[in-house]
Amino acid sequence: MRHLIDRAMTGDRDAFNALAGQIGDDMFAIARRVLRDRSRAEDAVQAALLEIWRNIPKLRDPERFDAWRYRLLVNECYRLARARQREVNAAQAAPRPSYAPDHALAIADRDAIERCFVRLSPQHRAVVVLHHFRGLPLTEVAAALGIPVGTAYSRLHYAQERMRTVLANEPEPVTSRGLA
Repeated sequence: MRHLIDRAMTGDRDAFNALAGQIGDDMFAIARRVLRDRSRAEDAVQAALLEIWRNIPKLRDPERFDAWRYRLLVNECYRLARARQREVNAAQAAPRPSYAPDHALAIADRDAIERCFVRLSPQHRAVVVLHHFRGLPLTEVAAALGIPVGTAYSRLHYAQERMRTVLANEPEPVTSRGLA
């Protein structure tokens, strides 16, 4: 990938297209998890790739390309999340329909976690996604987001505590295991 970065830095469109092909799916997965919306995630990736193309000649340290692209992507996710928040005029989760007892326990668990996750701010979701889903150490998460390491630790802690609180207050799902 380094040779593609070097070539893209000189304005080589073919190299950039190949680079975008290599990083696009990863960027989409991150944006999808942060934004919780496929269409907005696609928009975030496109905008971030455009910013990368415009600014890659100015990249001082090609070794920091991944942290730089994550920062551009997450900043775009934040921008789209703020726009979405203005559209709905409040950050309230829509009521979810209750699930029938014949659904699998895994679906109920996934839905409960999803309800927790959407209650986090985009800044907290970004830390959770980059750390838990992408597997980055918190020092790299902090570098990617342009925040102090202590702030990354704090956001992760707050996000996990918020999710635990929400899960603790969730009603016990009725599953086939509980119907004896």
